[in-house]
Amino acid sequence: MSIAADCSSLNRYVEDMLRWVRGKGKILIVVHDNPDPDCFASAMALNHLFVMKLNREAVLSFSGMIGRSENLAMAKELQIPLTPLAILNISDFQVICMVDTQPGVGNNSLPPGTAVDILIDHHPVRETSMNCRFVDIRPNYGVTATILYEYLVAENIPIGTKLATALFYAIKSETQDLGREANRPDREAYHKLFPLTNKLLLYEICHPKLPAEYFLSLNNALKHTRIYDTVLVANLRMVVFPEIVAELADFLLRLEKIETVLCMGHYNNEMILSMRTIRHDTNVGEIIKKLVDGMGTAGGHGMMAGGKVDKVSTSVEEMLKLERILTDRLFKALAMSKVKPEKLFSKHP
Repeated sequence: MSIAADCSSLNRYVEDMLRWVRGKGKILIVVHDNPDPDCFASAMALNHLFVMKLNREAVLSFSGMIGRSENLAMAKELQIPLTPLAILNISDFQVICMVDTQPGVGNNSLPPGTAVDILIDHHPVRETSMNCRFVDIRPNYGVTATILYEYLVAENIPIGTKLATALFYAIKSETQDLGREANRPDREAYHKLFPLTNKLLLYEICHPKLPAEYFLSLNNALKHTRIYDTVLVANLRMVVFPEIVAELADFLLRLEKIETVLCMGHYNNEMILSMRTIRHDTNVGEIIKKLVDGMGTAGGHGMMAGGKVDKVSTSVEEMLKLERILTDRLFKALAMSKVKPEKLFSKHP
């Protein structure tokens, strides 16, 4: 189900949810693998709701790794208490919450078949999600954190500086400062949260020092980029952390004349994929599913999406073969003719 955003109905929904949680035991909040700012802020806000209304603190869990420098800085500067899901015993928890992801989508490590009690997300609804007890999925929202912000407002819960900074940065990063898939609620939350943020912490998160591996991946992206008119395909080959693929997809979309980007990088026997577009008539969330059909999992929105291809060899030949398959599928999905590609620096070897 999707909850109406008006305050009265939302308040009743949150109160019903809290009433159910009140009589239960330990609470677990699960986010997607290799979590991003929206995961962090959403989990923090849901935990804050439990603390303020029930005097109960949840365990915030993640899987994968936090590799992007901004995300590492956010976790450090805001002192977000994160516990690896792998070291937890799921049976110890009587309430399972999931934010910014859904059961069975392939981007989280919650064991298959685990019952999820509370699900809050902004991605397109999956059929398996409707089996959850409390479901609030709003695909028309740009950020899951905005939904959690509305929960706190509906319950008249004060938002401290660190949480405000987390929520604001989640909206800022996910929507590219409201320029990408931001809806009215996202814009309202963004403007109301900004005065509450710690500007020094915000600066430290937005401008972290970058590891040498970032520049090595950037170098690979520039060397192995192929441009097909308005479409850009970049193969980073081996990457040291998966988030760099999405980060460089955002970066490469800024190239003049480029409308759509497919970026890929090999990590942990998988080819991580990220798609970005500036076209409002293109749904890359649906397109990327066609790219990985029969090979992996994927999902996303109209202008941004991600996925992975399973069991990919580390040999350059296999990575290039997969790149050709994905590129052919991309142009078929876009209903575009595949032109002869150009290298980004074809005139400057």
